[in-house]
Amino acid sequence: MLTIGQLADYAGVTTKAIRHYHERGLLAEPDRDSAGYRRYTAEHAVKLVKIRTLAHAGVPLARVKDLLDADPDTLTAAIAEIDHDLQDRMAQLRRTRDQLAQLRGGDRLFVSAEVADHLDDLRTFGVSERQRLLERDGWILMHTASPEDALLWITEKRELMTDPEFRALYLEYDAAYDWSPDDPRLPALADRTRKWFTDHHSRSETGPVDNPTIARLAAQSQPGASSPAWDRLARLMNG
Repeated sequence: MLTIGQLADYAGVTTKAIRHYHERGLLAEPDRDSAGYRRYTAEHAVKLVKIRTLAHAGVPLARVKDLLDADPDTLTAAIAEIDHDLQDRMAQLRRTRDQLAQLRGGDRLFVSAEVADHLDDLRTFGVSERQRLLERDGWILMHTASPEDALLWITEKRELMTDPEFRALYLEYDAAYDWSPDDPRLPALADRTRKWFTDHHSRSETGPVDNPTIARLAAQSQPGASSPAWDRLARLMNG
């Protein structure tokens, strides 16, 4: 006769597992002796080893009871079905791992390789994380509006960022986000920006936008897409 602890050690499970099997109706509870302790027999040990083996093989506990005393053909068919289910779960886990690997890639999960490289460049150039994330979200929306135009825009944007004058304007515009709308530097920045765009034709300005609603979202509806200083800068450039 075995105590519950001895039975657990013999079968390589925990006493908690044995009590759980009792609750699930998988393993019958033995009678208690005069001292109030459960005493297990060899029959309990054999059944517990079967339960443990099936459970460790991936058989759901809800099906273990039916398979404990099943004939060989029934057991073989059930194991084949369970194996098929496990293969499906493994395939799902592989897909989940692939998605996690993409998540470790950061922005590359959400944007094209060209845009991701551009966003990496922005960090290298010293652009604020706020502006970098604002651009990323804008590119996501723009790509939805028109993938073809988005490719044209990102190609041109990356070319522009190689121009030291444009890059300097971009960085100052980024910094101006936190300026006061009365900052005396804003008119000068507006003038230099207007002059730069007058001297440099934008190829993408003539491209059609397939979904104007999403394009407007990209320009107007992103959190942090403007500030009092940027609003004044826009007025100065359009004035």
